[in-house]
Amino acid sequence: MGATLTTLDPVTVARHDSALGRWELASRDAHPILHGDIASYIGYVEDTNRPLRRREVATADVTLIISFGPTLDVLDPVRPERSAPAQTSFVAGLSDAPVLIEHAGVQHGVEVNLTPLGARRLLGVPMDELTNRVVTLDDLLGPGADLLVERLDEAPGWAQRFDLLDAALARRLDDRPPAAPEVAWAWGRLQATDGAFAVSALAGELGWSRRRLGLAFRDQVGLPPKLAARILRFDRVVARLRREEPERWADVAYDAGYYDQAHFNRDFRELAGTTPSAFLASRLPDGGGFAA
Repeated sequence: MGATLTTLDPVTVARHDSALGRWELASRDAHPILHGDIASYIGYVEDTNRPLRRREVATADVTLIISFGPTLDVLDPVRPERSAPAQTSFVAGLSDAPVLIEHAGVQHGVEVNLTPLGARRLLGVPMDELTNRVVTLDDLLGPGADLLVERLDEAPGWAQRFDLLDAALARRLDDRPPAAPEVAWAWGRLQATDGAFAVSALAGELGWSRRRLGLAFRDQVGLPPKLAARILRFDRVVARLRREEPERWADVAYDAGYYDQAHFNRDFRELAGTTPSAFLASRLPDGGGFAA
């Protein structure tokens, strides 16, 4: 695979400036050759003049943060012993609970959203070793991580940074074996149905036991299939709340496949750490995420 890749996809930029602070968010999908492994890139520059804490809910993406600026504190309100203060560049594996991300007022960097199967290939470690954990980029990528961060920081703009990432990630993935086809198929079915495909049906169509499927998922996804399906369903809800303010929570629950609103509320509290109404009320403008 060549050292450079080009894409015609435009970079989308959102900017905000108010009493809350100033931020710029630039986004673009990864190069098509990386689809299935790398979902998207988000570049950010932020100055809020005071500490800012965000809520990051459980999600089906593995997050790679490449920081050009001051450190971040990753705080785990459910498992405080797993909090990771003073982080710069790091990988956060899949989680079954929310975390809080706090900075002192200034941030600059890139977020890379990886599929679990892509993260397994890219990082070369069983994904359950990263579940509910934050690991520094140096520990996972070795000494080349610092050079990558330096090159990205020095690039003249977001498009050039994203092109550099395309090339660097493609080179690293070039000689890595793909995910086991059975797991890729099962994960694809869960994604396509937002977690609504029964785990027993997945195992049955593969001719596997549920135990075998669970072990394979822990290695290549990081979570057992039933929990992964639950988080994919929750992802559908969060994606909707990023776009709009629903009139009725019962409609949100029904649309996402919850059998009643009590089930929806319970799942939301466990995976977001707050109520649906409080979460929606904390939404920051112009793609700024959710305050905590």
